[in-house]
Amino acid sequence: MNNNPIGVFDSGIGGLTVAREIVKQLPHESIIYLGDTARVPYGTRSKEIVIKFALELANFLLRRKVKSLVVACNTISAVALDKIKNISPVPILDVIAPAVKKGVRATKNKRIGVIGTSGTIQSGAYALQIKKIDPRIKVFSVSCPLFVPLAEEGLHKHQATRLIAKDYLDELVRLKIDTLILGCTHYPLLYDTITEILGPKVTLIDSAQPTIESLKKVLEEKGLISENNNPTYEFYVTDAPGRVYQVTRRFFGSKLKGKIKKVSLGD
Repeated sequence: MNNNPIGVFDSGIGGLTVAREIVKQLPHESIIYLGDTARVPYGTRSKEIVIKFALELANFLLRRKVKSLVVACNTISAVALDKIKNISPVPILDVIAPAVKKGVRATKNKRIGVIGTSGTIQSGAYALQIKKIDPRIKVFSVSCPLFVPLAEEGLHKHQATRLIAKDYLDELVRLKIDTLILGCTHYPLLYDTITEILGPKVTLIDSAQPTIESLKKVLEEKGLISENNNPTYEFYVTDAPGRVYQVTRRFFGSKLKGKIKKVSLGD
């Protein structure tokens, strides 16, 4: 199984930030990426629907003989992780636990902000895990539902994005947080705008880096590290492959070979 690919899935294109980190930290690993662009965003949907969609995504990748799964969606990680573990014969990494650990290490004044989709924030997953590590930390959570469609549409530098971000984040500025966990893999696409509003003294935690650090440890422990000098990257979406291609090309450059393939989850 060493040279089998790593499966990465998300509700849309945000998980590409995680896939890019795999290429950076694990350059010999092949990747199969699946983005459910036809049904994004997940953050406003019911728990039952998110679980249904998540199992469809996971099964698509498991049928392609991946050696591990990375759930590159915070909403799925928050509400459906146990269900996915029940059907998966391979190791599963989520994006919440690694980001929480890094955020707890980063804070100096024990005031952490968390931004995410409505589903992620309502689940309370981040606050619960932070409090388990250090009950003294105060957690301030803010739902930012419009960030996902803005990121999906490539409007990360648009003036409207800045105005919306300011409206969402002003409360966290007043609360004097020193650390902000980006509780959605789409949000790093808005990194510059968020930093501009919060100021340089606030540390932003992007889940991609600590998640892939954890993945690397798991693969090493299980003897699944690849030594393939010609890794392959396959990208699947459920809608709008042309639009996704432009974003993917920015992330992967010359490593992107071939087209983004559109699939139905019954394929």
